Amino acid sequence: MLSIAFHPIYKHPLPEGHRFPMIKYELLPEQLLHEGTATKNDFYAPDMPDMQHILAVHTKEYVDDLLNLTLNPRAARKIGFPLSAELVERELRIAQGTIWGCGQALQKGIAFNIAGGTHHAYSTHGEAFCLLNDQAIGAQYLLKNNLAKRILIVDLDVHQGNGTAEIFRNNELVFTFSMHGKTNYPFRKEISDLDVALPDNTGDEEYLSILKETLPKLIESHKPDFVFYLSGVDILASDKLGKLGCSVKGCKERDKYVLSMCHTLGIPVQCSMGGGYSPDIKIIIEAHANTYRAAKNIYF
Repeated sequence: MLSIAFHPIYKHPLPEGHRFPMIKYELLPEQLLHEGTATKNDFYAPDMPDMQHILAVHTKEYVDDLLNLTLNPRAARKIGFPLSAELVERELRIAQGTIWGCGQALQKGIAFNIAGGTHHAYSTHGEAFCLLNDQAIGAQYLLKNNLAKRILIVDLDVHQGNGTAEIFRNNELVFTFSMHGKTNYPFRKEISDLDVALPDNTGDEEYLSILKETLPKLIESHKPDFVFYLSGVDILASDKLGKLGCSVKGCKERDKYVLSMCHTLGIPVQCSMGGGYSPDIKIIIEAHANTYRAAKNIYF
């Protein structure tokens, strides 16, 4: 049985110009239910989190500005969405969904958040549609509660996980690995524990070859007892905001490889969906659904 965090507020109503990237959060659960990959019992609607978990990662000043809607205009513009109480609630529930997923992954081996992967959120500010860093919050939750001792964050979104890199810059217990497009946003990169910057138009064969050469070495050297996987599908050649050249099939093989390795080694994994901005929504849904299909085949 899959464990999937999803709340109706994930769909969050936005002004007209901002709706398209949010549609997938409504359609992906419907697709998983329609095809039988998931059942209604697989889904969990996250409550609001205990704020101590948020404040373990983000500064009080920043969190207070979010809650009170008092971000200065420049900081608000960096986020990219119009700031509202509903948007802040959405991000808080996403963070709780990932915290819940950590517990589910410890029990079942794997858990999902339909949203999340908000890796551009720094400790002190948000940017690029990311307000709170859900996987960083989940990682800190595990460490603080002695539920994990060494964590590996595998960020395979097309964009570098700059916020995640900043948050764990001086934390030896969390290894941050980001494999992303070299010329993609953010144009000023942070320094992860390992960054693999890929040239434009990198296709399936080269992408998978680099991943298969890199990931086993990281697991062997860092010896994680928990993995966070950011499975963005913006590595597709069709993606509007990405510059890589992978196919839906290649993206599916990527997910199978990462999840199979975690399963074989007995390392719990929490998956957040990350980006996906192809013009055809059917391609986005198919690519994201493949991650869940792979998990069901491997784990259940």
